[in-house]
Amino acid sequence: MPEAMSKRRPEFRNIHVTQIVRYRLPLTGIMSILHRISGAILFLTLPLLVYIFDLSITSELSYAQLSSAADHVLVKLVLVGLAWAFIHHFMGGVRHLVNDLHIGITKEASPKMAQGFLAASLLVTALAALSIFEVI
Repeated sequence: MPEAMSKRRPEFRNIHVTQIVRYRLPLTGIMSILHRISGAILFLTLPLLVYIFDLSITSELSYAQLSSAADHVLVKLVLVGLAWAFIHHFMGGVRHLVNDLHIGITKEASPKMAQGFLAASLLVTALAALSIFEVI
C-alpha cells in the first residue's frame, strides 16, 4: 500500500499558444478543426458564390465570360479549394450524424471512423479536382 501512495499522479495543464506546434492532436481533433475551417470558408465565400451564380444565369454573355475565366489555373485551384471545403464539411457532417446514432463513439472506433471519413473526403476531392482540371 505505501507504494501506491508514493506514486505521483500525472498533472494535466492547459497548453499555451506557443506550445501548439508541439502538441499532438488526435485525428478526431484534426477532423473537428478541419470541419470548422471548411465551414468558415463556405460561409465567407457564400456571397461571392451567389454573385457568380447570379452572373452565370443573367445572360449568355456573362456565362461565356465566366467560362473563359474558369479556364485559368488559379481559378481552377480556387475551385478545387472550394470543392474540398464543401466535400470535407459534408463528410464531417455525415460523420457527426453517424455519431448521433451512437455508431463508432467508443475510444477505439472513433479514430478509425475519423480516418475513414477523412480518406473518403480526400478521395472525392481528388476526383473533383480531376474533373475540374478536365483530366476525367
